[in-house]
Amino acid sequence: MQRLRLRFGRGDEVKFISHLDVVRFWERAFRRAGIPLVYSQGFTPHPRISLAAPLAVGVTSEAELMDVWLSRWMPPQSLMMRVKSQLFCGFEIFDAWEIGLNIPSLQSCLAFAEYRVVVKSGKSEQDVEASLHSLLQARELPWHHARGDKMKLYDLRALIDDLWVTGCHDSLCILGMRLRCDAKGSGRPEQVVAALGFPQYPESIHRTKLILKGM
Repeated sequence: MQRLRLRFGRGDEVKFISHLDVVRFWERAFRRAGIPLVYSQGFTPHPRISLAAPLAVGVTSEAELMDVWLSRWMPPQSLMMRVKSQLFCGFEIFDAWEIGLNIPSLQSCLAFAEYRVVVKSGKSEQDVEASLHSLLQARELPWHHARGDKMKLYDLRALIDDLWVTGCHDSLCILGMRLRCDAKGSGRPEQVVAALGFPQYPESIHRTKLILKGM
């Protein structure tokens, strides 16, 4: 048995499909490419595929991580070449490498996620930087998030590791965010944008990096 880790991207063409559909897409792509997948036991066997930190609908990425278990050894580059021919527009594999079978799961190893967020703003770059600085200086930021009929209360500040401004031009501002992404909670870029005082939902949200513990 072999375990490979892949880094892949999701573009604008497929940013509105659900996490479950993303998993199904990769299962089909691996089968069409003839990849020797390991399957679970039981009445409805499924390929052993594990994705880190499901991406929200509407968000693009260049940093998604996925572990795939193979029933026999295969060079990582050979897998990439075979699977690339089965990808449709919007998905791309950037890298693949072998990891140990006993390494903890991706989800348990996650620490942070970084994002590039574009927002509409009538503020100057200096004013935006001042807003970011003020938020980072706060000790806590009580926040709530509605999910169906339930209201979740939490400290949004505890989910923010760092914020920065990449640039502002033509009434658009590009923000960088490093948000917590672990078993205790995950920061949502659109909520950080609202906390910073931007009235509109971001023009775009793009995940640029997933950071694992110890890295």
